Amino acid sequence: MRVKIEKLDHFGRGICYIDGKICFVEDTLPGEEVKVKITLEKKKYMLGRVKDFYSVSFDRVTEVCPYKDKCGGCDLSHLSYKMENEYKCLKVKEILKKYADVDEVLVEDVSFGDEYNYRNKITLHGDHNIIGYYKKNSNDIVPINKCLLVDEKINHIINVINMMSSDNEYKDIIIRVSNDGEEVLISITGKVKGYEVLEDLCDSLIINDEVVKGERCIMSFIGEKKFIISDKGFFQVNKTLTERLYNEVLNIVKEVKPKKVLDLYCGCGTIGIYISDYVEEVVGVEVFKESIENAKKNKKLNNCHNIRFICDKVENVIDNIKDNTDLVIVDPPRGGLDKTSIDVLLGMNVNNLVYVSCDPVTLARDIKLLKEKYDVVSVKPFNMFSKTYHVECVCLLKAK
Repeated sequence: MRVKIEKLDHFGRGICYIDGKICFVEDTLPGEEVKVKITLEKKKYMLGRVKDFYSVSFDRVTEVCPYKDKCGGCDLSHLSYKMENEYKCLKVKEILKKYADVDEVLVEDVSFGDEYNYRNKITLHGDHNIIGYYKKNSNDIVPINKCLLVDEKINHIINVINMMSSDNEYKDIIIRVSNDGEEVLISITGKVKGYEVLEDLCDSLIINDEVVKGERCIMSFIGEKKFIISDKGFFQVNKTLTERLYNEVLNIVKEVKPKKVLDLYCGCGTIGIYISDYVEEVVGVEVFKESIENAKKNKKLNNCHNIRFICDKVENVIDNIKDNTDLVIVDPPRGGLDKTSIDVLLGMNVNNLVYVSCDPVTLARDIKLLKEKYDVVSVKPFNMFSKTYHVECVCLLKAK
């Protein structure tokens, strides 16, 4: 069936219409005419697969990743980087307008960095001595020896692990590199022989949760601030663009000049510590114990005396720590804010709210509720995850 692709949806799939019904087709771009085979038909939509191209977009680029069709991790590898950034900006505008009635003029141009080799971390899975990514929508392993998205030091280590004993039976492999490339952490679980060859390649080596070299963590930098990151702790994966995102938050702090800041979903304390020089007090809240332990270490590492951390769910403690707060920063997981936290935020006497979001859909959902008390002032998108459909945003809201 011959169809014309009209636009991209929010997952990077092409959209066409067949007999009035919407059809989503992966690996297609607006303006392209393609031959489509329907793979799934539901009452309201269809899924299709490209059988042939009659015409291709000028924005299509040659895909350089040999695993793209198997791995499924890079949804936009066929789209030029220029158009990828324009797509993500338009995506944020459309979602916020549709679900939260946010004026499109409030969404600024997208900030972007390196197209490739931007990730400071990789998580691989094993099947006996084979390591790789999970195949899309399955637990089958796609063997890899290089990922174009990660730091080249990580790719070198992947090659070394691939050459280790054929008797090895890997389960999971985590490799982290500090943002300046100076320190490396490797953590492997499974049956692992001959791991000594890795010791010269890293500062921290963990085998089956036992530290065999160095510490359970390495040190990384964001701007002039130092941070301890462990094998399992959360840390922003974009090694260059993270500083720009944090500077966006910092510039807001400098502008509104708050005294007390709540840093909710604070992880290992990165944002709170990054802004701590410009406020009197920061209170960080995070539910994961390991992250809070790292946050306390990061506090000492940066000689921060005006910040404290609480290990608990935000909804459990926010009502007790809200007094005298001038600014709230929230950086929730992809699921967004819970209803209890939103209700407390609506009841607080706070003038400014900074929402750092990794999903514009949940950002829009939460903004719609918060608009009862807050106006959206600005939204800054960041392309933290090049070649994927994901986009991060820093949103500033002010009390009406």
